[in-house]
Amino acid sequence: MIGEELRGRIEEEIARFPERRGGLLGSLWLVQEELGCISLEAAVELAEIFEIFPVEVQELVTFYNMLHGTPCGRHEVNVCTNLTCSLRGANALLRQLASHLGVPVGGTTADGRITLGREECLGACANAPMMRIGAVYHEDLDFERARAIVDALD
Repeated sequence: MIGEELRGRIEEEIARFPERRGGLLGSLWLVQEELGCISLEAAVELAEIFEIFPVEVQELVTFYNMLHGTPCGRHEVNVCTNLTCSLRGANALLRQLASHLGVPVGGTTADGRITLGREECLGACANAPMMRIGAVYHEDLDFERARAIVDALD
């Protein structure tokens, strides 16, 4: 699973920190970038490299919504559902997008194009509701505008 080249990059990441464990989060990014997700098998291998328990790796994978234990679509569409966005219709927007895409929140379309998720806060409360696709923020959304943006994704 984790090949020699990737293992070398992980060791370089570890060397940047005074304690070995300091390189874990960066190494998770490296694994996900290389393998597409951090599978249970990859988590076990990382745990061996870092001399920790696999559950300690899994704790990070499940805590951070930018890390994934299963493969994601080519585009990650995340709707902010924090208080301000929720008060301005984000939960309804998320339900409508899920229905439109035919997936539950957290699911990936059958063609592997889109994974739909939620985020706690994207930091643009004045322009709620909003969503993030990759590193691009889309603000002041209603369903029609959000649907047009999602439908335009390749």
